[in-house]
Amino acid sequence: MLRLEPRRAPSEAMIYATPFVAVALTLAAGCVLFALLGRDPIQAMYLIFIKPLTTLSGRAELAVKATPLILIATGLAVGFRAGVWNIGAEGQFTVGALTGGSVALAVYPAGGPWLLPLMALAGVIGGMAWAAIPAFLRTRFNANEILVSLMLSYVAVLLLGVLVHGLLRDPQGFNFPESRLFQSSALLPVLIPGTRAHIGAIFALVAVALTQLFMARHISGYQIKVLGLAPKAARFAGFCERRIIWGCFLLSGGLAGLAGLCEAAGPVGQLVPALPVGYGFTAIIVAFLGRLHPLGILAGGLLIGLTYIGGEAAQIALRLPAAAIAIFQGMLLFFLLASDILVRFRPVWRPRPRPTASSGPEPMPATTLAP
Repeated sequence: MLRLEPRRAPSEAMIYATPFVAVALTLAAGCVLFALLGRDPIQAMYLIFIKPLTTLSGRAELAVKATPLILIATGLAVGFRAGVWNIGAEGQFTVGALTGGSVALAVYPAGGPWLLPLMALAGVIGGMAWAAIPAFLRTRFNANEILVSLMLSYVAVLLLGVLVHGLLRDPQGFNFPESRLFQSSALLPVLIPGTRAHIGAIFALVAVALTQLFMARHISGYQIKVLGLAPKAARFAGFCERRIIWGCFLLSGGLAGLAGLCEAAGPVGQLVPALPVGYGFTAIIVAFLGRLHPLGILAGGLLIGLTYIGGEAAQIALRLPAAAIAIFQGMLLFFLLASDILVRFRPVWRPRPRPTASSGPEPMPATTLAP
């Protein structure tokens, strides 16, 4: 019988090698998937991973797709390092876009250099406020933050839908469920003329650099790592678990809210019900693909962003179903989790014990029935 036995100490080299192993296995399984669909696997891989990088517009679009993933995953990784499982970044992303966009709509058509910083601040505060709900319930009532934060994501999406159908709907939009187009001073500056790459990519790089510095040099970063690795030791050392939980939730919620604002004030340019497209959930894959390390998250965000852009190109060129690309992206998480299991456990084959011979069941003792 095949069993999994825990290893005495996981190899650090294997921990950092498993993302590359998972990517390689995903490529191999993806080739099999595309071949079964009757498509050329080599051409599919070229369209997904190589062709977007050969043009300036493709590289700029990669920055657009990777920016929200990196921002959200960077904040989530800090909480995951402390054992704080914020799964509701999609809702915080949505509320950040809603609060930041509402600032632009509230002063429409006025604007100025003060508007974008105010929108960014509102987006961060909105994301933090939405993340504060599971933080409060976890620290006050010991509620499961996974379920609370996840369910709040659907509440945030419904809230966005209600507002763009009602209070925030464009009065000149022919009754379509969408807000006004943001005024020019409420749109993020474009980094590369003629493309959609915006200044949000700079925000993502700054977030990665500051998070790396915080986790490596600040005492609070050390406390976060200790709480995640040895909670009892952290409590014995006098670390305030309540404060760490609140800090992790507010940080991850603020970055998710900033990502939502960058999406609304960047490529979308308005508030629409379809604004949340799953970045908050995909960022979880990015965080673990990058081994919860800011620099690894930067690489992981670029890789997943590449699958978004190349997947769309492959759908058009090879007439692939959208589900095939979603399956291809999901296989990366599957192989990553499988590789993590083999890092911490080793498969061992142990034969089943043979049944021992017996002389049969013992006779039942005689009983006397009362008259």
